Amino acid sequence: MSLKESAATGQLLSLLESRYAMRVLWALRDGHGQTFRLLQDSVGGITPNTLNTRVKELREAGLLTHGSEGYAVTALGADLLKRLGDLQTFAAKWSNAQAKKAQ
Repeated sequence: MSLKESAATGQLLSLLESRYAMRVLWALRDGHGQTFRLLQDSVGGITPNTLNTRVKELREAGLLTHGSEGYAVTALGADLLKRLGDLQTFAAKWSNAQAKKAQ
C-alpha cells in the first residue's frame, strides 16, 4: 500500500470512527431518504447535536446528501456501504462464536 493510499485509509477510518458515524450511514443503507427526526430514531440514542455534527461531517466527506426526501447516502456513500455489505453476515458469525465461548 502506498503512502497516499495509507493516508486516505487513515482519513476514512478516522471519519468512520466518529461516534455514530457508521450507524448514521447504516441507517440509510436502503437508499431511501429520511427526515432528521426519522434518522435520529433509526440511529437510536443519538442526541440532535451529535446527529447534526455527524450529518455535517458525512456531507462534507461526500457520503451523505440532503434533498426533498431528507437525508440519503450519495453514490460514494452507497459504494462504501456495498463494500461493508458482508458486515451483517460476519456479525452473525462473530456473535455465534461469542455465545459459544460464553457457554
